[in-house]
Amino acid sequence: MARIVLEGVSKRYGHDVAAVSDLSLSIEDGELMVLVGPSGCGKSTVLRMLAGLEEPTGGDVYIGDRRVTELPPKDRDVAMVFQNYALYPHLSVQDNLAFGLKARNLPKPEIERRVVDVAKKLGLEPMLRRKPSALSGGQRQRVAMGRAIVREPLAFLMDEPLSNLDAKLRVQMRAEIARLHQRLSTTMVYVTHDQVEAMTLGDRVAVLRDGVLQQVDTPTALFARPDNLFVAAFIGSPSMNLVRARVAGGRVVFGSHALPLPPAAPAALREGSSVIFGVRPSAFEDAEVWDAKDQPVLEVRAEVVEELGSESHVLFTIDAPPVITEDTRAAADEAGADAVPTLPGEDRVIFTARVDARTAARPGSPVRLSVDPARFHFFEEGTGRALERSRPVGAVTGAP
Repeated sequence: MARIVLEGVSKRYGHDVAAVSDLSLSIEDGELMVLVGPSGCGKSTVLRMLAGLEEPTGGDVYIGDRRVTELPPKDRDVAMVFQNYALYPHLSVQDNLAFGLKARNLPKPEIERRVVDVAKKLGLEPMLRRKPSALSGGQRQRVAMGRAIVREPLAFLMDEPLSNLDAKLRVQMRAEIARLHQRLSTTMVYVTHDQVEAMTLGDRVAVLRDGVLQQVDTPTALFARPDNLFVAAFIGSPSMNLVRARVAGGRVVFGSHALPLPPAAPAALREGSSVIFGVRPSAFEDAEVWDAKDQPVLEVRAEVVEELGSESHVLFTIDAPPVITEDTRAAADEAGADAVPTLPGEDRVIFTARVDARTAARPGSPVRLSVDPARFHFFEEGTGRALERSRPVGAVTGAP
């Protein structure tokens, strides 16, 4: 096991392409760190620099107590699992697992011990004599992971290892990776563009955009306290509802709607100020199902109701300017859609409320949605920085 540290690491290609810019990140011994972000954000480049497959153009990389910035991959004592399984097709599962150990000239009894131990952990014992062509995609990925595990490295590096699997297999393999990490307690760095994988697997998650680290925190903290508009729009599914708003009379006003500011409103929310207002779909509830008397109610008309069995998504329009910025566009790259859904030709934005499945809301019908002001988010126009919650609402409504 080992602590991994990147100090001011950069990677440039030519004079004008910065894949990674001045990245500093500490990954604790035994931690599972997930690197997540849109395609091209630099996460795989970071992993390749950790593995020694790419050389940084600036900064230093430490694994354990050693500076490994210039060391070749074979001297770093890390194991990498790739998106494609990279198995030897002519070798059996057993020989694939043992290949790296034989190359290091380990004693035969030790090789057999490690292979049998890993096969038990990953449920590969019945398949040891099979060739990769006789395995399913999930089984092949388990063999690829097993080949890394038998080496007993200081750290595991995983580059989108589940992206070639179907949805059901991805869920199963996520659970296997989580259990494996608990058993081995080995440092893992996991790269993915799938935020669900990131949030369910990571002890902490590092969000990157255009080679720049945006925020690193626990999944819960990323969801509840995003540092900026990009993280707020990127993390969460359905994504955060965002709208341009203003502060008036102790309320946040957007279109024809007004909601009270939270008890601990940001100090920057002064009377008459403009702000980007955000609220996650999960902050809403159908007021007819859950009667939260202490919470304000938003009266809207449902446009679409998506019934998902365990919950329902109520989509409704807000007659206020949408938030379409470089941050929200970048956050939506993976989905191939607008970060903030808008109606064509209209200055209105579509909100989503995630409510109890018992809702009676139907398309075209009015619906009363209670909402929790303590879960409101506010971002600075122009910079997109989150405004910190700092003082009681009474201090916001008065003179500056």
